[in-house]
Amino acid sequence: MKVGCCGFAIKGGMRAYFKTFRLVELQSTFYKLPKPETAKRWREKAPEGFEFTMKAFQGLTHPTTSPTWRRAGFKPDPSMASRIGFLKPSEENFLFWEKTRHIAKVLGAKIIVIQCPPTFAYSEGSVSDLRSFFNSIRRDGLLLALELRNPSWSLERTKRLLEELSLILALDPFKMSPMVSKDGILYYRLHGLGPRPYAYRYTEEDMRRLYFDFVRPFLKVDKEIYVLWNNISMAHDAKLFLELYGSISDAQV
Repeated sequence: MKVGCCGFAIKGGMRAYFKTFRLVELQSTFYKLPKPETAKRWREKAPEGFEFTMKAFQGLTHPTTSPTWRRAGFKPDPSMASRIGFLKPSEENFLFWEKTRHIAKVLGAKIIVIQCPPTFAYSEGSVSDLRSFFNSIRRDGLLLALELRNPSWSLERTKRLLEELSLILALDPFKMSPMVSKDGILYYRLHGLGPRPYAYRYTEEDMRRLYFDFVRPFLKVDKEIYVLWNNISMAHDAKLFLELYGSISDAQV
């Protein structure tokens, strides 16, 4: 079981984070990819055995009308707008992928998270684009975790497609049934509960349910599980989960 936060969410930044966790999912790479030399410095600062995962650059998934583009550091040519985002098999998206892949290799990351916008709905066209895109890109051994946030992607449809394309399903187990990838990996992203999920602080009862319902059964059959928090109190919640269940040995599972 690997536990961490979506970003260096501890007072004191990266150095303090390295002393507390052994895993981080980089969020900044979604908004703006770092220079390769910057990614190299991050890797060099990390202790031995520390694992980076990272979000893919937003150009792959989010159209240029998304407000997230304000943080990209550049404005795409308007003539390209119809070919950017939604994992379209376009020259522009393939270029964004190559830049994302390169940064992942510099970081030594094993998993890239590709987060689709809530507007990316299931359709014959979107399925066709997914197949064309993922069957065309160079992976170099990288594992890809796809997060589909539109409710039109039913688990049955998603499971068949992701197995076909050798993708991991990034999901919140409190909101969607867990799915093990072909590689034996589960990738959990915890976005909070209730009417204001990002502001939610997980309780010890939530932690118990997370461990005994969604983690322990898969550890017992030797699956690899990533548990990442993405809420305001993510550092507190991730540390509490580790305190409660991080020291349980394989013999106790």
